[in-house]
Amino acid sequence: MTMREQSYFALAALIDGPLHGYAIIKRAEELSGGRIRMAAGTLYAALDRLTAEQLLRVVEEKVVNGRARRYYDLTDEGVAALRAEADRMLQAARVVTERRAPRVRAVKPA
Repeated sequence: MTMREQSYFALAALIDGPLHGYAIIKRAEELSGGRIRMAAGTLYAALDRLTAEQLLRVVEEKVVNGRARRYYDLTDEGVAALRAEADRMLQAARVVTERRAPRVRAVKPA
């Protein structure tokens, strides 16, 4: 199964431990070199889906400034899925990176 890039970086953001939603957004952006910029609605839909798939779990819920703040962490299944996707991408990259550079062919004038 191929994982969406946003899901991959949301999971990768949690590799060092639990984070709340906004921190996941910022960490995913940082890890992706700025390529992944998730809106809150996109992130929370992904977090709900990843939680339903048992790749994440809510480990804490606090009220901060009158709003609920959930902290998410990877499950063992989430760690395994993240590593499997990283391995899949590495294998795909090797198809290109481990080959010789293409030869430049001389073009004969017409």
